[in-house]
Amino acid sequence: MAPQRFREQFAQIQRSMPDVPLAIGPDDAGEFLYEKGVVLARDGEEARVVEDTVRQHFTTFAGLAPDHVRRAGPETNRSGITRIQVADPGRGDGSGDPAVAGALRALSAAEARAGHRMVSRNHVVSIAVNACPGDEPVPVAPGTPPNPGAAEGAHDPDSAVGVLVIDTGLMHDHRSYPLLAHTRGDAQVAECDGDGILQQYCGHGTFIAGLVAAVAPNTDITVRGTLNDAGAVLESEFGEKLFEAVDEGGWPDVISLSAGTSNGRTDGLLGVDAFMRELRKQRTLLVAAAGNNGSATPFWPAAYADLPGYEHAVLSVGALRGDGEYGACFSNHGGWVKAYAPGERLTSALTGFDTPVPYVYQHSTYDACRYGFTYPCTCLHPRHNGLLSEDGGPAKPDQVMFEGLAQWSGTSFATPVAVGMIAAHMTARAQTDPRKARRQLMEDTTEFAEVRGSHVPALLPPTWRPVRVSPPAARA
Repeated sequence: MAPQRFREQFAQIQRSMPDVPLAIGPDDAGEFLYEKGVVLARDGEEARVVEDTVRQHFTTFAGLAPDHVRRAGPETNRSGITRIQVADPGRGDGSGDPAVAGALRALSAAEARAGHRMVSRNHVVSIAVNACPGDEPVPVAPGTPPNPGAAEGAHDPDSAVGVLVIDTGLMHDHRSYPLLAHTRGDAQVAECDGDGILQQYCGHGTFIAGLVAAVAPNTDITVRGTLNDAGAVLESEFGEKLFEAVDEGGWPDVISLSAGTSNGRTDGLLGVDAFMRELRKQRTLLVAAAGNNGSATPFWPAAYADLPGYEHAVLSVGALRGDGEYGACFSNHGGWVKAYAPGERLTSALTGFDTPVPYVYQHSTYDACRYGFTYPCTCLHPRHNGLLSEDGGPAKPDQVMFEGLAQWSGTSFATPVAVGMIAAHMTARAQTDPRKARRQLMEDTTEFAEVRGSHVPALLPPTWRPVRVSPPAARA
């Protein structure tokens, strides 16, 4: 059975995609989400082979009519991906999808002959606190400084490092936060619901931009609202959206991406393969969140950092807990995670600068860390009861007010801290090559932390302040 939090998020994402029946995989194990009844293949000859092979398989072994297998979307786009329907998807109920699993098995022999993957599930790519959440934002008292604090330095448009944040859009009052005075990009869609309540994950992109600006003042930050719809998008659309994000302003120095998915494989995502191959040809550095499943399973696109040919183009970032000495309980980990940065209880811009905004918690905290850690982590502190949780909480969930800054945790936020450190290094060294700056920064790093028994490079900004929390009182 999938963990409680994952199930809660499945329900929310399914509501945000009412016309896309979703399944939990693999085989209902709670590792990733994907579209029911559909597989992906590369355009052209491979799509034809996949379609014919799956049609023959299901006609022979499942007795399905051949017209169950057909193209289910546009056949050409820059991502080079075709959606192929392999069965009637039915409804999205969170169970696995035997038809898709059968289609994948049917192609195993053809893939072995071709020497590469030809077919894939159509995974849901989500911001890295969504289907694998760290926690929800927490209000901070007015006057609380950002953490990391604002580094010294001025914004110089002639030398500023270009940073593209691919996430949710900017909140309407983001310019009320001085550090974001030079930030531009897409507006957040539908910040609040009909009752004026802040919607979940609104402000995510603004929070990230505030972290980059705090660590590296000499940056030109552009935020693209690629993930405005509940922070989730189908893999079949994600590659195209990544191309669109870089089209508008050109390839930047650094891309900050706090989104992804696992897929049970070690060779990447079929839906972003074309974008990643193009990225490799550019000078741009992709800095990507490792995800918050507390798992060693590769999380894509971050895990491209461990694939041959991408080691200089991608930096995968895990999260350190509030003291900076150990990995955060929720952070993914493993050899494919190349650096760690503070990612627990960071303070940055959210919303409510102009007028305080109410927020209703969606998830309840736990009585103990859901990953088995014993320090006072965000699984259990600060206490709140959520709307989506069903395990005996009160009928009315907790509501809070945001008045500008907030505290939030996740590899989503460790990522822009690392982005800021790379950008600050570029400014300090007059370095114009972000990939060289990444290598130099990693070589110069003298700080290390312990993550699951391994000593790993720790990127700690000079203005970051450790946050140590006392154990919470027992729930009454």
